Amino acid sequence: MQIDKSDILQWYVSSFDSFQEQLNGGTNLPFHKTRKIAISELAELGFPAQKNEDWKYTNVAQIVGRKFRFLSDNKTLQKADVKPFLFEELKETVLVFVNGHFSEELSTLNIDSQGVVVDNLKNAMEKHLDIVDKYLAKYVPIAGNSFAALNTAFTADGAFVYVPRNCKLEEVIHIIYITDAEEVDGMSQPRNLFVVADGAQAHIIESFHSVSTTTYFNNLVTEVYVGANAHLDHLKLQDENPSAYHVSNSQVHQERDSVYTTVNLDLGAKLVRNNLNIRLNGVNGEAHIFGYYMGSGDQHIDNQTFIDHAVPNCFSNELYKGILDDRARGVFNGKILVRPDAQKTNALQSNKTLLLTNDAEVDVKPQLEIFADDVKCTHGATIGQLDDEALFYLRARGISEEMASAMLRHAFVADVLENIKVESIREHMDERIIARFANKDKK
Repeated sequence: MQIDKSDILQWYVSSFDSFQEQLNGGTNLPFHKTRKIAISELAELGFPAQKNEDWKYTNVAQIVGRKFRFLSDNKTLQKADVKPFLFEELKETVLVFVNGHFSEELSTLNIDSQGVVVDNLKNAMEKHLDIVDKYLAKYVPIAGNSFAALNTAFTADGAFVYVPRNCKLEEVIHIIYITDAEEVDGMSQPRNLFVVADGAQAHIIESFHSVSTTTYFNNLVTEVYVGANAHLDHLKLQDENPSAYHVSNSQVHQERDSVYTTVNLDLGAKLVRNNLNIRLNGVNGEAHIFGYYMGSGDQHIDNQTFIDHAVPNCFSNELYKGILDDRARGVFNGKILVRPDAQKTNALQSNKTLLLTNDAEVDVKPQLEIFADDVKCTHGATIGQLDDEALFYLRARGISEEMASAMLRHAFVADVLENIKVESIREHMDERIIARFANKDKK
Protein backbone atom coordinates (compact mmCIF):
# COMPACT_ATOMS: atom_id res chain seq x y z
CA MET A 1 0.00 0.00 0.00
CA GLN A 2 1.36 3.41 -0.96
CA ILE A 3 1.84 5.78 1.97
CA ASP A 4 0.94 9.44 1.58
CA LYS A 5 3.97 11.76 1.82
CA SER A 6 2.11 14.07 4.17
CA ASP A 7 1.63 11.14 6.54
CA ILE A 8 5.35 10.41 6.45
CA LEU A 9 6.16 14.04 7.13
CA GLN A 10 3.81 14.10 10.11
CA TRP A 11 5.31 10.85 11.33
CA TYR A 12 8.81 12.39 11.40
CA VAL A 13 7.51 15.50 13.14
CA SER A 14 5.69 13.45 15.77
CA SER A 15 8.80 11.26 16.26
CA PHE A 16 10.80 14.29 17.36
CA ASP A 17 9.34 14.24 20.88
CA SER A 18 10.46 10.68 21.53
CA PHE A 19 13.86 11.49 20.02
CA GLN A 20 14.31 14.38 22.47
CA GLU A 21 13.59 12.10 25.41
CA GLN A 22 16.52 9.86 24.46
CA LEU A 23 19.14 12.63 24.34
CA ASN A 24 20.08 12.21 28.02
CA GLY A 25 20.83 15.84 28.80
CA GLY A 26 21.51 16.80 25.21
CA THR A 27 18.47 19.05 25.28
CA ASN A 28 20.41 21.41 27.55
CA LEU A 29 23.10 22.05 24.96
CA PRO A 30 22.92 25.11 22.66
CA PHE A 31 22.57 22.94 19.55
CA HIS A 32 19.17 21.68 20.67
CA LYS A 33 17.61 25.03 19.82
CA THR A 34 18.83 24.45 16.26
CA ARG A 35 17.19 21.01 16.28
CA LYS A 36 13.85 22.60 17.16
CA ILE A 37 14.18 25.19 14.40
CA ALA A 38 15.02 22.41 11.94
CA ILE A 39 12.00 20.25 12.76
CA SER A 40 9.76 23.30 12.34
CA GLU A 41 11.40 24.04 8.98
CA LEU A 42 10.86 20.45 7.86
CA ALA A 43 7.21 20.52 8.91
CA GLU A 44 6.63 23.67 6.86
CA LEU A 45 8.76 22.71 3.88
CA GLY A 46 7.84 19.06 3.34
CA PHE A 47 9.82 16.78 1.06
CA PRO A 48 10.87 17.76 -2.48
CA ALA A 49 8.92 16.74 -5.57
CA GLN A 50 10.14 16.59 -9.15
CA LYS A 51 8.38 19.87 -9.95
CA ASN A 52 11.19 21.42 -7.87
CA GLU A 53 13.89 22.26 -10.44
CA ASP A 54 16.68 20.98 -8.18
CA TRP A 55 14.96 17.59 -8.02
CA LYS A 56 13.71 17.43 -11.60
CA TYR A 57 15.56 14.23 -12.46
CA THR A 58 15.44 12.48 -9.10
CA ASN A 59 12.27 11.05 -7.61
CA VAL A 60 12.58 10.57 -3.86
CA ALA A 61 9.22 8.81 -3.50
CA GLN A 62 11.10 5.63 -2.60
CA ILE A 63 12.56 7.42 0.42
CA VAL A 64 9.64 9.55 1.54
CA GLY A 65 7.19 6.69 1.04
CA ARG A 66 8.65 4.73 3.97
CA LYS A 67 8.62 5.15 7.72
CA PHE A 68 12.31 4.79 8.43
CA ARG A 69 13.20 4.15 12.06
CA PHE A 70 16.47 4.71 13.86
CA LEU A 71 18.77 1.71 13.73
CA SER A 72 19.81 0.16 17.01
CA ASP A 73 23.33 0.37 18.40
CA ASN A 74 24.57 -2.99 17.11
CA LYS A 75 27.30 -4.38 19.36
CA THR A 76 27.92 -7.67 17.55
CA LEU A 77 30.54 -6.49 15.04
CA GLN A 78 34.18 -7.35 15.75
CA LYS A 79 37.40 -5.75 14.51
CA ALA A 80 37.64 -8.53 11.91
CA ASP A 81 34.39 -7.20 10.40
CA VAL A 82 35.94 -3.75 10.01
CA LYS A 83 39.22 -4.98 8.51
CA PRO A 84 37.96 -5.18 4.86
CA PHE A 85 37.22 -1.44 4.97
CA LEU A 86 40.64 -0.33 6.22
CA PHE A 87 43.69 0.87 4.33
CA GLU A 88 46.17 -1.39 6.06
CA GLU A 89 49.23 0.30 4.58
CA LEU A 90 48.60 3.37 6.72
CA LYS A 91 49.03 4.10 10.37
CA GLU A 92 45.48 5.29 10.62
CA THR A 93 43.36 7.09 13.09
CA VAL A 94 40.05 5.31 12.64
CA LEU A 95 36.63 6.31 13.95
CA VAL A 96 34.05 3.59 13.42
CA PHE A 97 30.31 4.14 13.55
CA VAL A 98 27.89 1.21 13.41
CA ASN A 99 24.32 2.10 12.45
CA GLY A 100 25.19 5.73 13.13
CA HIS A 101 26.47 5.04 16.66
CA PHE A 102 30.11 5.55 17.63
CA SER A 103 31.94 2.34 18.53
CA GLU A 104 34.90 2.99 20.82
CA GLU A 105 35.78 -0.71 20.76
CA LEU A 106 36.17 -0.79 16.98
CA SER A 107 37.96 2.56 16.71
CA THR A 108 41.69 3.23 16.88
CA LEU A 109 43.00 6.69 17.76
CA ASN A 110 46.68 7.22 16.91
CA ILE A 111 46.92 11.00 16.97
CA ASP A 112 50.20 12.28 18.43
CA SER A 113 49.95 15.96 17.47
CA GLN A 114 49.18 18.31 20.34
CA GLY A 115 45.82 20.05 20.24
CA VAL A 116 44.28 17.83 17.55
CA VAL A 117 40.84 16.51 18.46
CA VAL A 118 39.40 13.44 16.75
CA ASP A 119 36.25 12.28 18.47
CA ASN A 120 32.61 11.57 17.98
CA LEU A 121 30.35 14.60 17.85
CA LYS A 122 28.30 13.55 20.86
CA ASN A 123 31.38 13.63 23.11
CA ALA A 124 32.70 16.80 21.46
CA MET A 125 29.49 18.67 22.26
CA GLU A 126 30.34 18.19 25.94
CA LYS A 127 34.17 18.25 25.96
CA HIS A 128 34.80 20.89 23.28
CA LEU A 129 31.62 22.93 23.33
CA ASP A 130 33.42 26.21 22.56
CA ILE A 131 34.69 24.88 19.21
CA VAL A 132 31.56 22.94 18.32
CA ASP A 133 29.24 25.82 19.10
CA LYS A 134 31.34 28.17 16.92
CA TYR A 135 31.10 26.03 13.78
CA LEU A 136 28.27 23.48 14.03
CA ALA A 137 25.21 24.28 11.91
CA LYS A 138 26.77 27.54 10.75
CA TYR A 139 27.32 26.57 7.10
CA VAL A 140 24.74 24.04 5.84
CA PRO A 141 21.45 25.94 5.43
CA ILE A 142 18.26 24.18 6.41
CA ALA A 143 15.95 26.72 4.78
CA GLY A 144 14.68 25.14 1.59
CA ASN A 145 16.64 21.93 2.18
CA SER A 146 14.38 19.18 3.50
CA PHE A 147 17.00 16.51 4.01
CA ALA A 148 19.45 18.88 5.73
CA ALA A 149 16.61 19.95 8.01
CA LEU A 150 15.76 16.30 8.70
CA ASN A 151 19.35 15.55 9.64
CA THR A 152 19.70 18.65 11.79
CA ALA A 153 16.52 17.86 13.71
CA PHE A 154 17.63 14.30 14.45
CA THR A 155 21.38 14.81 14.83
CA ALA A 156 22.67 12.61 17.63
CA ASP A 157 26.21 11.70 16.64
CA GLY A 158 28.85 11.75 13.93
CA ALA A 159 32.52 12.59 13.51
CA PHE A 160 34.32 15.65 14.87
CA VAL A 161 37.81 16.63 13.69
CA TYR A 162 39.64 19.74 14.85
CA VAL A 163 43.17 20.53 13.64
CA PRO A 164 44.61 23.57 15.43
CA ARG A 165 46.48 26.50 13.93
CA ASN A 166 49.69 25.66 12.02
CA CYS A 167 49.47 21.94 12.81
CA LYS A 168 50.71 19.81 9.90
CA LEU A 169 48.91 16.56 10.69
CA GLU A 170 50.73 13.59 9.17
CA GLU A 171 48.27 10.89 10.22
CA VAL A 172 45.37 10.13 7.90
CA ILE A 173 42.01 10.29 9.67
CA HIS A 174 39.60 7.60 8.47
CA ILE A 175 35.92 7.76 9.41
CA ILE A 176 34.03 4.53 8.69
CA TYR A 177 30.24 4.26 8.71
CA ILE A 178 29.03 0.66 8.68
CA THR A 179 25.38 -0.32 8.46
CA ASP A 180 24.42 -3.68 9.96
CA ALA A 181 20.65 -3.52 9.74
CA GLU A 182 18.74 -6.65 10.61
CA GLU A 183 15.40 -4.89 10.40
CA VAL A 184 14.14 -3.43 7.13
CA ASP A 185 13.72 0.35 6.75
CA GLY A 186 16.21 1.48 9.34
CA MET A 187 17.92 4.86 9.16
CA SER A 188 20.77 6.90 10.58
CA GLN A 189 21.37 10.65 10.50
CA PRO A 190 25.15 11.13 10.86
CA ARG A 191 26.57 14.62 11.26
CA ASN A 192 30.22 15.48 10.60
CA LEU A 193 32.12 18.62 11.54
CA PHE A 194 35.68 19.15 10.25
CA VAL A 195 37.59 22.26 11.29
CA VAL A 196 41.09 22.87 9.89
CA ALA A 197 42.35 26.08 11.46
CA ASP A 198 44.63 28.73 9.94
CA GLY A 199 47.86 27.30 8.53
CA ALA A 200 46.96 23.70 9.36
CA GLN A 201 46.99 20.64 7.09
CA ALA A 202 44.97 17.43 7.26
CA HIS A 203 43.84 14.41 5.26
CA ILE A 204 40.39 12.95 6.00
CA ILE A 205 38.67 9.90 4.53
CA GLU A 206 34.97 9.14 4.92
CA SER A 207 33.72 5.73 3.81
CA PHE A 208 30.27 4.15 3.91
CA HIS A 209 29.74 0.40 3.83
CA SER A 210 27.19 -2.33 4.51
CA VAL A 211 27.43 -5.75 6.11
CA SER A 212 23.73 -6.45 5.52
CA THR A 213 21.49 -6.56 2.47
CA THR A 214 18.37 -4.93 3.89
CA THR A 215 16.90 -1.60 2.80
CA TYR A 216 18.00 1.36 4.92
CA PHE A 217 18.49 5.13 4.66
CA ASN A 218 21.63 7.13 5.45
CA ASN A 219 21.04 10.89 5.53
CA LEU A 220 24.35 12.66 6.01
CA VAL A 221 25.40 16.26 6.67
CA THR A 222 29.05 17.32 6.66
CA GLU A 223 30.32 20.80 7.47
CA VAL A 224 33.91 21.71 6.61
CA TYR A 225 35.81 24.84 7.64
CA VAL A 226 39.22 25.44 6.01
CA GLY A 227 41.00 28.39 7.59
CA ALA A 228 43.42 30.89 6.08
CA ASN A 229 46.41 29.21 4.40
CA ALA A 230 45.08 25.79 5.48
CA HIS A 231 45.06 22.65 3.33
CA LEU A 232 42.58 19.79 3.47
CA ASP A 233 42.50 16.67 1.33
CA HIS A 234 39.15 14.91 1.60
CA LEU A 235 38.13 11.54 0.16
CA LYS A 236 34.53 10.33 0.35
CA LEU A 237 33.82 6.72 -0.64
CA GLN A 238 30.21 5.52 -0.82
CA ASP A 239 30.06 1.73 -1.26
CA GLU A 240 26.77 0.70 0.32
CA ASN A 241 24.56 -2.25 -0.56
CA PRO A 242 22.31 -2.20 -3.66
CA SER A 243 19.17 -1.70 -1.55
CA ALA A 244 20.39 1.35 0.38
CA TYR A 245 19.43 5.01 0.04
CA HIS A 246 22.17 7.60 0.54
CA VAL A 247 21.57 11.36 0.74
CA SER A 248 24.47 13.68 1.50
CA ASN A 249 24.66 17.43 2.09
CA SER A 250 28.19 18.83 2.36
CA GLN A 251 29.16 22.47 2.81
CA VAL A 252 32.76 23.69 2.61
CA HIS A 253 33.76 27.18 3.76
CA GLN A 254 37.22 28.39 2.69
CA GLU A 255 39.18 31.40 3.86
CA ARG A 256 42.08 33.20 2.10
CA ASP A 257 44.94 31.19 0.56
CA SER A 258 43.28 27.91 1.54
CA VAL A 259 43.34 24.78 -0.60
CA TYR A 260 40.57 22.19 -0.46
CA THR A 261 40.80 19.03 -2.58
CA THR A 262 38.06 16.44 -2.59
CA VAL A 263 37.56 13.15 -4.43
CA ASN A 264 34.04 11.70 -4.28
CA LEU A 265 33.54 8.07 -5.30
CA ASP A 266 30.07 6.53 -5.62
CA LEU A 267 30.10 2.78 -6.19
CA GLY A 268 27.02 1.52 -4.35
CA ALA A 269 23.46 2.17 -3.10
CA LYS A 270 20.18 2.08 -5.00
CA LEU A 271 19.50 5.81 -4.93
CA VAL A 272 22.19 8.41 -4.25
CA ARG A 273 21.86 12.16 -3.95
CA ASN A 274 24.97 14.22 -3.18
CA ASN A 275 24.83 17.98 -2.65
CA LEU A 276 28.32 19.47 -2.46
CA ASN A 277 28.53 23.23 -1.93
CA ILE A 278 31.79 25.16 -1.68
CA ARG A 279 32.14 28.82 -0.77
CA LEU A 280 35.43 30.51 -1.60
CA ASN A 281 35.24 33.25 1.00
CA GLY A 282 38.85 34.49 1.04
CA VAL A 283 41.12 35.74 -1.73
CA ASN A 284 43.52 33.31 -3.44
CA GLY A 285 41.55 30.28 -2.34
CA GLU A 286 41.62 27.08 -4.38
CA ALA A 287 39.01 24.33 -4.64
CA HIS A 288 39.70 21.10 -6.54
CA ILE A 289 36.65 18.85 -6.92
CA PHE A 290 36.79 15.42 -8.49
CA GLY A 291 34.14 12.73 -8.66
CA TYR A 292 33.48 9.31 -10.14
CA TYR A 293 30.19 7.46 -10.15
CA MET A 294 29.64 3.88 -11.29
CA GLY A 295 26.10 2.63 -11.78
CA SER A 296 24.62 -0.68 -12.86
CA GLY A 297 21.30 -2.48 -12.53
CA ASP A 298 18.70 0.17 -11.70
CA GLN A 299 20.96 2.44 -9.61
CA HIS A 300 20.26 6.15 -9.64
CA ILE A 301 23.19 8.48 -8.80
CA ASP A 302 22.62 12.24 -8.63
CA ASN A 303 25.49 14.67 -8.03
CA GLN A 304 24.73 18.35 -7.48
CA THR A 305 27.65 20.74 -7.00
CA PHE A 306 27.68 24.47 -6.33
CA ILE A 307 30.87 26.55 -6.21
CA ASP A 308 30.41 30.06 -4.90
CA HIS A 309 33.18 32.45 -5.94
CA ALA A 310 32.44 35.19 -3.44
CA VAL A 311 35.76 37.08 -3.56
CA PRO A 312 38.47 37.89 -6.14
CA ASN A 313 41.48 35.88 -7.31
CA CYS A 314 40.19 32.38 -6.58
CA PHE A 315 40.52 29.20 -8.60
CA SER A 316 38.21 26.20 -8.87
CA ASN A 317 38.72 23.08 -10.92
CA GLU A 318 35.96 20.49 -11.19
CA LEU A 319 35.95 17.13 -12.99
CA TYR A 320 33.23 14.49 -12.61
CA LYS A 321 33.13 11.24 -14.57
CA GLY A 322 30.57 8.46 -14.65
CA ILE A 323 30.19 4.97 -16.12
CA LEU A 324 26.62 3.70 -16.37
CA ASP A 325 25.61 0.16 -17.29
CA ASP A 326 22.35 -1.78 -17.60
CA ARG A 327 19.41 0.53 -16.73
CA ALA A 328 21.38 2.82 -14.43
CA ARG A 329 20.73 6.54 -14.44
CA GLY A 330 23.06 9.39 -13.58
CA VAL A 331 22.44 13.06 -12.95
CA PHE A 332 25.05 15.81 -12.82
CA ASN A 333 24.16 19.43 -12.13
CA GLY A 334 27.20 21.62 -11.63
CA LYS A 335 26.72 25.29 -10.91
CA ILE A 336 29.38 28.00 -10.64
CA LEU A 337 28.45 31.43 -9.30
CA VAL A 338 30.85 34.35 -9.76
CA ARG A 339 29.70 37.27 -7.64
CA PRO A 340 30.11 40.92 -8.75
CA ASP A 341 33.26 41.55 -6.68
CA ALA A 342 34.93 38.25 -7.62
CA GLN A 343 37.24 39.62 -10.32
CA LYS A 344 40.17 37.48 -11.57
CA THR A 345 38.17 34.31 -10.99
CA ASN A 346 39.37 31.21 -12.80
CA ALA A 347 36.77 28.40 -12.82
CA LEU A 348 36.88 25.16 -14.78
CA GLN A 349 34.17 22.52 -14.90
CA SER A 350 33.84 19.28 -16.87
CA ASN A 351 31.55 16.25 -16.77
CA LYS A 352 32.09 13.13 -18.88
CA THR A 353 29.93 10.01 -18.92
CA LEU A 354 30.22 6.61 -20.56
CA LEU A 355 26.97 4.80 -21.34
CA LEU A 356 27.61 1.08 -21.80
CA THR A 357 24.07 0.13 -22.85
CA ASN A 358 21.18 1.68 -24.74
CA ASP A 359 19.10 1.63 -21.56
CA ALA A 360 21.55 3.60 -19.43
CA GLU A 361 20.82 7.32 -19.15
CA VAL A 362 22.39 10.51 -17.86
CA ASP A 363 21.01 14.02 -17.43
CA VAL A 364 23.61 16.78 -17.37
CA LYS A 365 23.09 20.44 -16.54
CA PRO A 366 26.26 22.56 -16.30
CA GLN A 367 25.57 26.14 -15.19
CA LEU A 368 27.56 29.36 -15.06
CA GLU A 369 26.27 32.56 -13.46
CA ILE A 370 28.84 35.33 -13.90
CA PHE A 371 28.40 38.83 -12.50
CA ALA A 372 32.03 39.98 -12.88
CA ASP A 373 33.75 40.96 -16.13
CA ASP A 374 37.40 39.98 -15.59
CA VAL A 375 37.12 36.20 -15.29
CA LYS A 376 38.05 32.93 -17.01
CA CYS A 377 35.26 30.37 -16.78
CA THR A 378 34.66 27.23 -18.82
CA HIS A 379 32.26 24.34 -18.57
CA GLY A 380 31.47 21.35 -20.71
CA ALA A 381 29.86 17.92 -20.81
CA THR A 382 30.35 14.87 -23.02
CA ILE A 383 28.40 11.63 -23.25
CA GLY A 384 29.68 8.66 -25.22
CA GLN A 385 30.48 4.98 -25.40
CA LEU A 386 33.66 2.91 -25.33
CA ASP A 387 35.91 3.54 -28.34
CA ASP A 388 35.43 0.62 -30.76
CA GLU A 389 38.79 1.26 -32.41
CA ALA A 390 40.64 1.16 -29.09
CA LEU A 391 38.75 -1.99 -28.15
CA PHE A 392 39.70 -3.60 -31.47
CA TYR A 393 43.34 -2.56 -30.99
CA LEU A 394 43.53 -4.32 -27.62
CA ARG A 395 41.69 -7.41 -28.86
CA ALA A 396 44.11 -7.67 -31.80
CA ARG A 397 46.94 -8.02 -29.29
CA GLY A 398 45.46 -11.05 -27.63
CA ILE A 399 43.62 -9.33 -24.80
CA SER A 400 40.21 -10.79 -23.99
CA GLU A 401 37.12 -8.69 -24.63
CA GLU A 402 36.34 -8.49 -20.89
CA MET A 403 39.87 -7.39 -19.99
CA ALA A 404 40.06 -4.92 -22.88
CA SER A 405 36.78 -3.35 -21.81
CA ALA A 406 37.95 -3.16 -18.19
CA MET A 407 41.23 -1.52 -19.25
CA LEU A 408 39.43 1.16 -21.26
CA ARG A 409 37.02 1.90 -18.43
CA HIS A 410 39.87 2.17 -15.95
CA ALA A 411 41.75 4.52 -18.28
CA PHE A 412 38.61 6.67 -18.48
CA VAL A 413 38.47 7.18 -14.72
CA ALA A 414 42.24 7.36 -14.11
CA ASP A 415 42.46 11.17 -14.17
CA VAL A 416 39.98 11.30 -11.29
CA LEU A 417 41.74 8.67 -9.19
CA GLU A 418 45.16 10.24 -9.71
CA ASN A 419 44.01 13.11 -7.47
CA ILE A 420 44.03 10.80 -4.46
CA LYS A 421 47.34 12.01 -3.06
CA VAL A 422 48.27 9.14 -0.73
CA GLU A 423 49.77 6.51 -3.00
CA SER A 424 48.68 3.48 -0.98
CA ILE A 425 45.07 4.70 -0.91
CA ARG A 426 45.14 5.46 -4.63
CA GLU A 427 46.46 1.98 -5.41
CA HIS A 428 43.82 0.43 -3.16
CA MET A 429 41.02 2.29 -4.94
CA ASP A 430 42.50 1.36 -8.33
CA GLU A 431 42.35 -2.30 -7.38
CA ARG A 432 38.85 -2.04 -5.97
CA ILE A 433 37.45 -0.36 -9.07
CA ILE A 434 39.22 -2.77 -11.44
CA ALA A 435 37.76 -5.65 -9.42
CA ARG A 436 34.30 -4.12 -9.82
CA PHE A 437 34.77 -4.02 -13.59
CA ALA A 438 35.92 -7.64 -13.65
CA ASN A 439 33.07 -8.88 -11.44
CA LYS A 440 30.53 -7.04 -13.61
CA ASP A 441 31.94 -8.55 -16.81
CA LYS A 442 31.70 -12.08 -15.41
CA LYS A 443 27.94 -11.79 -14.88
